[in-house]
Amino acid sequence: MQRQIVDYALQRRSRLSDVHSGRTAMADVCDASPYLLRAAKFHGRQSSTLCPICRKEQVTLVSWVFGEKLGQVSGSARTNEEIARLATSAEEFSVHVVEVCRTCSWNHLVQSYVAGLPPRSSRSRRVAK
Repeated sequence: MQRQIVDYALQRRSRLSDVHSGRTAMADVCDASPYLLRAAKFHGRQSSTLCPICRKEQVTLVSWVFGEKLGQVSGSARTNEEIARLATSAEEFSVHVVEVCRTCSWNHLVQSYVAGLPPRSSRSRRVAK
């Protein structure tokens, strides 16, 4: 179950406006790291959205997981199936979904959300008498 969903569509639109008007260089937005491009190849899922920069292919969505209780899994790309499994067993963690074009290296954060089990309270509750 996803909660605390944040959509970055307005930031994306603003960024693309800056590129198309010449205020931002293409090199500044087409800068996906080799690690992100590899993650797109092995962990990404194809979207129906055409790359807004090169228009040569659909962007790939890559989901990254972050959380204190995830251990070595934190900071890695995961498939939707892996995230669903983690959400049933791991304490609350965040997921950041990035779109990336494997042709021109455009990349942008499109969504973030919280998944996983609610955190366990370490304090016991006292009942007033």
